[in-house]
Amino acid sequence: MQPSSCCSAGRAALTPTEAVTSDASALEQNQVDLPTLPDTASWPIIPEGIYILGTDDKEGFAADAEGPARPVKVSAFRMAPYAVTNAEYAAFVEATGYVTEAERFGWSYVFHLLIEDPQQQKIIGSPPQTPWWLGVEGASWRQPEGPDSSIEERLDHPVVHVSWNDASAYCTWAGVRLPTEIEWEAAARGGLERKRYPWGDVLRPGGEHYCNIWQGVFPTKNHASDGYLGTGPVNAFLPNGYGLYNISGNVWEWCSDWFTADPNKRGSSDEPQGPSQGASRLMKGGSYLCHQSYCNRYRVAARSSNTPDSSTGNIGFRVVAEV
Repeated sequence: MQPSSCCSAGRAALTPTEAVTSDASALEQNQVDLPTLPDTASWPIIPEGIYILGTDDKEGFAADAEGPARPVKVSAFRMAPYAVTNAEYAAFVEATGYVTEAERFGWSYVFHLLIEDPQQQKIIGSPPQTPWWLGVEGASWRQPEGPDSSIEERLDHPVVHVSWNDASAYCTWAGVRLPTEIEWEAAARGGLERKRYPWGDVLRPGGEHYCNIWQGVFPTKNHASDGYLGTGPVNAFLPNGYGLYNISGNVWEWCSDWFTADPNKRGSSDEPQGPSQGASRLMKGGSYLCHQSYCNRYRVAARSSNTPDSSTGNIGFRVVAEV
């Protein structure tokens, strides 16, 4: 049986999807005199080159179009060493007045073990295929587990409960962009070739944890031996060869591409950007919920997707800039 993604819960599973657009005029009006814009000149440069992307590994999911492995040309670019943090997203919201889609819809998905007292939250439902995701009224990037939670002690954690549209709005303000899948994967490999993880082929070299993923029996018991039940700080664990932190695990990261499961539609070998249209946007990197027994997608070549308006407690984003 093909394993499913722990992150497949989309907004439409609980409510009819309505078109919600970003307030572009508000973004444009607030792009000046902001001291909190990212310092892209300090970000690592991912060098131009021909990268072997995708995988022919037996652990790869053919149904996700992970393979075949193929050479792809990638131009040089800069990538943020960390996923966008709660503090950074708060600066964007303060500067622009932007309201995320989770806030507009009034709810977002929270993993069941992260809710201390379900009786104190208004739960609007749960998708039949992924019952561990609970639609919690009031859950958003500001209150990741619902109205009784806060990001006050998690300002250095990756922002979550942001849709693809919310991430794109941040990019518009900050003068950056989401990476293409090819850029993300080239950067994630850290200069290595045909390896499963950003650091090599062994998940825990020397018995040490190199990423924040599920430790235990999914989805009922996480003994968190890597230190985190949910998200961890964006600079946790060692960086890869390009100086990128938490490129595997912690949170899924939105990419610019539309998702396709057809290997023939993933683009040419010259800087492909995926199909021109689709129903869902691509995500890379896995999250704190990924486990080998169910969602083994913290591997570099692994891929998943969700609709552009969907948000969960384990989806964030990382940005890139031109050299």
